[in-house]
Amino acid sequence: MAITAGMVKELREMTGAGMMDCKKALGETNGDMEAAVEYLRKNGQAKAEKKASRIAAEGIVKVVVEDDKRAAIVEVNSETDFVAKNEKFQAYVEKVAKQALNSNAADMDAFMEEAWLEDSSKTVKDSLVEQIAVIGENLKIRRFEKANAEDGCVVDYIHGGGRIGVVAVAQTSVVNDAVKEAVKNLCMQIAALNPKYVSRDEISADYIAHEKEILRAQIMNDPKESQKPEKVINGMIEGRVNKELKEICLVDQVYVKAEDGKQTVAQYLAQVSKEAGTSVSIKSFIRFETGEGLEKKNEDFAAEVAAQMNA
Repeated sequence: MAITAGMVKELREMTGAGMMDCKKALGETNGDMEAAVEYLRKNGQAKAEKKASRIAAEGIVKVVVEDDKRAAIVEVNSETDFVAKNEKFQAYVEKVAKQALNSNAADMDAFMEEAWLEDSSKTVKDSLVEQIAVIGENLKIRRFEKANAEDGCVVDYIHGGGRIGVVAVAQTSVVNDAVKEAVKNLCMQIAALNPKYVSRDEISADYIAHEKEILRAQIMNDPKESQKPEKVINGMIEGRVNKELKEICLVDQVYVKAEDGKQTVAQYLAQVSKEAGTSVSIKSFIRFETGEGLEKKNEDFAAEVAAQMNA
């Protein structure tokens, strides 16, 4: 299969690996993108879970919370940062968030066909088309999610004027300003450190087994590490898996406001629970980052790849 410059560019964005490494990986796997990612990881040339980290799409994230019990978070994209800061655009995104809060849609297609809350004679899609005409730039309602707190509260945090939005659902029998402030602090933590899970309980055994397989392959491909005894290698694998889990699990992370620089989120929640006189825990969270995984065209970069491939 012919390996194109576009394929190399895509793999590089997914893995952060070098250009020629990506070309070699695609060649070794006959252009299979998933297999190429595995190839690079096993050879230590790609970081786990790294995907298109260069975020180029514009727009904002908005959250609407009702009675500390329900929330909706939406992302609406625009072509330029100038429009993202426009008051009309921001007001429209607020309306989209309110629409999402009251929506019964299971996916974006159904959401776009719903009657618009502001004018039931129109659909959400119609409202978007109107905004495009008014603002004069292509817009897209990209995604939405909802959160509900049955036993506790919902708290949100918006960072950077809408660049990142977080909604956290806390489980607690006491909902007061101190508890909500604590949950807000953890929303800020989630915005800053981007955990993937609340705790290790949410991670499947298959995921951990797969990560161990990747780590073993990396060790076996290292001339020095591969010569170590099996017991030592197993210990290295366990240590590296635990290090990764501490980074991707919220309660295992070091709390960003820890005075001693060591207190974990789990320990912070224990402290908050003691002060509140009841258990306070994070049940779930949603984190949206504007343009996550989206790319603007970069013809110069593609030309650079093509030039190196043909060299």
